[in-house]
Amino acid sequence: MKSCGVSLTTAAVAFGDEAKKMAAGKASRESEEESLSLTVEEREALGGMDSRLFGFVRLHEDGARTKTLLGKAVHCYESLILKAEGKVDSDFFCQLGHFNLLLEDYSKALSAYQRYYSLQADYWKNASFLYGLGLVYFYYNAFHWAIKAFQDVLYVDPSFCRAKEIHLRLGLMFKVNTDYKSSLKHFQLALIDCNPCTLSSAEIQFHIAHLYETQRKYHSAKEAYEQLLQMENLPAQVKATVLQQLGWMHHNMDLVGDNATKESFAIQYLQKSLEADPNSGQSWYFLGRCYSSIGKVQDAFISYRQSIDKSEASADTWCSIGVLYQQQNQPMDALQAYICAVQLDHGHAAAWMDLGTLYESCNQPQDAIKCYLNAARSKRCSNTSTLAARIKFLQAQLCNLPQSSLQNKTKLLPSIEEAWSLPIPAELTSRQGAMNTAQQQCLSLHMITSSQVEGLSSPAKKKRTSSPIKNGSDSWNGGQSLSHHPVQQVYSLCLTPQKLQHLEQLRANRDNLNPAQKHQLEQLESQFVLMQQMRHKEVARGLHKSQSSCLSGPNEEQPLFSTGSAQYHQATSTGIKKSNEHLTLPSNSVPQRDADSHLSSHTATSGGQQGIIFTKESKSSKNRSLVPETSRHTGDTSNGCADVKGLTNHVHQLIADAVSSPNHGDSPDLLIADNPQLSALLIGKANDNVGTGTCDKVNSIHVAVHTKTDHSVASSPSSAISTATPSPKSTEQTSINSVTSLNSPHGGLHTVNGEGLENSQSSTKVDLPLVSHRSTSQIIPSMSVSICPSSTEVLKACRNLGKNGLSSSCILLDKCPPPRPPTSPYPPLPKDKLNPPTPSIYLENKRDAFFPPLHQFCTNPKNPVTVIRGLAGALKLDLGLFSTKTLVEANNEHIVEVRTQLLQPADENWDPTGTKKIWRCESNRSHTTIAKYAQYQASSFQESLREENEKRTQHKDHSDNESTSSENSGRRRKGPFKTIKFGTNIDLSDNKKWKLQLHELTKLPAFARVVSAGNLLSHVGHTILGMNTVQLYMKVPGSRTPGHQENNNFCSVNINIGPGDCEWFVVPEDYWGVLNDFCEKNNLNFLMSSWWPNLEDLYEANVPVYRFIQRPGDLVWINAGTVHWVQAVGWCNNIAWNVGPLTACQYKLAVERYEWNKLKSVKSPVPMVHLSWNMARNIKVSDPKLFEMIKYCLLKILKQCQTLREALVAAGKEIIWHGRTNDEPAHYCSICEVEVFNLLFVTNESNTQKTYIVHCQDCARKTSRSLENFVVLEQYKMEDLIQVYDQFTLVSDQHVSTLRWV
Repeated sequence: MKSCGVSLTTAAVAFGDEAKKMAAGKASRESEEESLSLTVEEREALGGMDSRLFGFVRLHEDGARTKTLLGKAVHCYESLILKAEGKVDSDFFCQLGHFNLLLEDYSKALSAYQRYYSLQADYWKNASFLYGLGLVYFYYNAFHWAIKAFQDVLYVDPSFCRAKEIHLRLGLMFKVNTDYKSSLKHFQLALIDCNPCTLSSAEIQFHIAHLYETQRKYHSAKEAYEQLLQMENLPAQVKATVLQQLGWMHHNMDLVGDNATKESFAIQYLQKSLEADPNSGQSWYFLGRCYSSIGKVQDAFISYRQSIDKSEASADTWCSIGVLYQQQNQPMDALQAYICAVQLDHGHAAAWMDLGTLYESCNQPQDAIKCYLNAARSKRCSNTSTLAARIKFLQAQLCNLPQSSLQNKTKLLPSIEEAWSLPIPAELTSRQGAMNTAQQQCLSLHMITSSQVEGLSSPAKKKRTSSPIKNGSDSWNGGQSLSHHPVQQVYSLCLTPQKLQHLEQLRANRDNLNPAQKHQLEQLESQFVLMQQMRHKEVARGLHKSQSSCLSGPNEEQPLFSTGSAQYHQATSTGIKKSNEHLTLPSNSVPQRDADSHLSSHTATSGGQQGIIFTKESKSSKNRSLVPETSRHTGDTSNGCADVKGLTNHVHQLIADAVSSPNHGDSPDLLIADNPQLSALLIGKANDNVGTGTCDKVNSIHVAVHTKTDHSVASSPSSAISTATPSPKSTEQTSINSVTSLNSPHGGLHTVNGEGLENSQSSTKVDLPLVSHRSTSQIIPSMSVSICPSSTEVLKACRNLGKNGLSSSCILLDKCPPPRPPTSPYPPLPKDKLNPPTPSIYLENKRDAFFPPLHQFCTNPKNPVTVIRGLAGALKLDLGLFSTKTLVEANNEHIVEVRTQLLQPADENWDPTGTKKIWRCESNRSHTTIAKYAQYQASSFQESLREENEKRTQHKDHSDNESTSSENSGRRRKGPFKTIKFGTNIDLSDNKKWKLQLHELTKLPAFARVVSAGNLLSHVGHTILGMNTVQLYMKVPGSRTPGHQENNNFCSVNINIGPGDCEWFVVPEDYWGVLNDFCEKNNLNFLMSSWWPNLEDLYEANVPVYRFIQRPGDLVWINAGTVHWVQAVGWCNNIAWNVGPLTACQYKLAVERYEWNKLKSVKSPVPMVHLSWNMARNIKVSDPKLFEMIKYCLLKILKQCQTLREALVAAGKEIIWHGRTNDEPAHYCSICEVEVFNLLFVTNESNTQKTYIVHCQDCARKTSRSLENFVVLEQYKMEDLIQVYDQFTLVSDQHVSTLRWV
């Protein structure tokens, strides 16, 4: 022991002390473990808690016990995960995500959910997980991902208990994305659902009405608003908002009578709105605008002053006050009001222009130029060209004036620099109080914040079109109002822009200053510090709202939380520049008040675009308040948007550097800052291929799981779906529009919880994880699933399932994962392969047309398109039967759908102003007759001849044709574009009317005919217009058929009648996922929107494009799934229809699109279930792959029919035999538009009236939970289905007679 240098006694004592410490530590750990362990009762209570309770469980007031329990559970789960070093069951992470979501700890919830996703291969089966993940993405404004997650929930579980909430949120997000058709559909689906939701039916109806208004369907909106006012027990806030909207619509739109009448109605509505809600600053502002328009200056001034008193100061209000003063020839007062406006919103283009106009009218061109320059810098300036010309004119004037005249001239108004520090006149405010934050802003006059989005423009003495936007929060502390009356002491502390600039110069040269300059620097710095302290104190007192402060640090640093009021401005006619905006997630709290919270459902539109404002509130806030306020601009009008009461909510937004993925993979992913070790476990180890990204203030991760995916049936995670890693193009910032926040989980389980809705174009930068698509099981298995069992075994398995809810039988296959678009084929094509030659066949005679290899060549999946040249001549087709002259003689009153479009170059698509290339390709729809369109077609041709002759006369001395062509091309691009009319979708299905024409088409080879035994569409059993019938198209040069795939990916046949040509653009089916991504990036719906691809984008993404000319008599065969778009080069007619070759590829692509349509809530024109059973009855199949896919479909439907039938019988619901008639169409749900097969849920009323309004089971139960209002009609006997299933067998080639072409 001595050798150790420690005596035995000493060692014994030390050991004893250590033993005591170890014992104490052990006891402490045991105590801690006991405190962290959950009791049986607690586990039972937690067992029923998951994301479905979000918004329906109270965590405050009487719900404190629940909150404590959840907190304990989170602590316990985190400890277990740490102790096991993350090696726990994946369900631990899913449950941990649910608990954190209910506690509103969104970053931890997201981390846990993403860890679950990475561990659980079949994560998509867990609807609660997908729903929780969707809520988190919604909270972070990551709408791209939220939409995917919510759609996946509805796909895997259509009867999900929170389906109504999902439809509501989808409606809001699609509204922001300007996908109004989808938005309306989801709002309507939410409205018919009788389950609880965070919005009341009245509030959902308000959103539907406002959606009409956003689309400029003002009469429909007016009707919907008035219908809403007829509801009994309409909440006061909803009533006030509806009346506000009606008043503002009457002011801007010609809904009734002359101008005096409409203003009278507008004022009446707004006065009634103020009776319901006297504290609405927005309504006061609108009322002031109405009074101003009819010349009631004093009433307008009073209303504006009330608007300022009742709410946060709005730049629009002050700008309108300035216009009022300028009209009354009070330039000094107008100047001060305009200054207030631009101090509140440095990017308020209208105020800067009005101020410039004021200075110009007072003969102060130098100041006017400065104002015009600021207006031109604003993103919301819609007439930059006019401003540029005006600035140039004034600068030229200044250059011609002698310097002495400028120096000696007396100024009527203070210069812009001097005016910046002027106090607000006392008569503009109704009471004394603290000065508004924005009036203390001392930023550079030329600074325009990046968070500002487009807005307003109008000259001073015209009717203003500015956006009537006020700040998104109207919370007062202690009932104290915010006043705009200046406090002189504050102005003494506020450094002017010149002093701030001088301060920076002195700081930069601190080491070289003389004593006097050093003294001056000390004074300026002291003054600057006092100014900052004053601001901080006011923030603490709640005088600075998140919407109206825009403080700048010593080095022009932006504050942590973007607070400019312009952040909340809505879009105007200039359009929303979404791709370049910054997304910020503010997390500073808003002052609270002890009042009932209410919803703000604000939307803004600009040419069909809109946003929703998020208002951030403190996490600890018990009473949350969101102020109603919205603005919209349409042409030269600005429409106010409304608020609806009844929602509690808050939105936390994080400021982070944006990282956009190829699929705009903006999926927020946050580490848990207070526990890095747990964060590491939640995001996985190094072997999970985790890469870290940088984020400002908030840590983020980029998860990259690289897996090769089958492009045709790819399934990827519904939550963090994206491609693996950012491409070089990913450095550009991606904007995500804010949507109504429905994120607060407060409120009783059986009560409607309020959650705030507002509109904003302010975006949020989020650093989001990029997770690649993971391969999953295919929708249609290929030689991988046993389909041998007989119908007896299937039904036996279904009966077992009905008894105990479980079945181990392999017959009852698992649900399929949600379908996914294919990823871009790998490796990418070289650039010289992106313009491949178009497969073309030249026919010389009839024998060539009927040669079997022609059919095989056309249907070969390797050939996305085939052009059969000279077909009409080879078959001696009489194309004259389809000429305009013959059509007029046959049926001159036949209906023609007309699309009004802009004439543009075929390979380009410009916005209406001709300033930038876009994907959106809108056209207005109307109807006419063949005779009238024929007149238009002829007059268009004659006009073109006239123009051509005039052009030749004007340019007869010009020999350089290329130069002239280039000049004309440039002129076209700059616009304005000529308007043309395209006659489309002319139905030729009536054999009596078009007998000669349809008979002529029987000359075609069988594979291209409208009707043939080998055409799948001939086995549908009923007419599908435009698919298994012929449609005609009448065109003038420039007529466009926008980009699309054929319905359900069927092949199509198109013959050019002539006399002119058509130009085609074709992309192979493998690349439709890339085009879908481009559509989403351009805020377009791939399936429903009109879009014209930008070829430069496609080539940059390595997408090959076939481009060719279709001449008269040429037949174009579009193969299954091929994407294409067409433009007429000359005057011509075309005929087209769809064909379904009896191949495995065609059937597979058709079913995949059927499932994709279901996921996207789009109706499939081809009822694939109905068609599959008809194919099994009518066709003998020798192709093993095709047989397997059809048999698998029959298996699934047989299982569904039997299971549903037994469930209805067990519930005591009578099933009534109904049968089917000949040529009876397949049935679709009248609500969600999914195909309904065999068992039809029909309302009692429609059954009695024999109108048979069909519902699917899910929609029927949402409308009536116990189905008491429905009868169930059966169209097929189970015995018949069983017989068809059993008799459908694979046969050899020699026994297949039905597949031989006739």
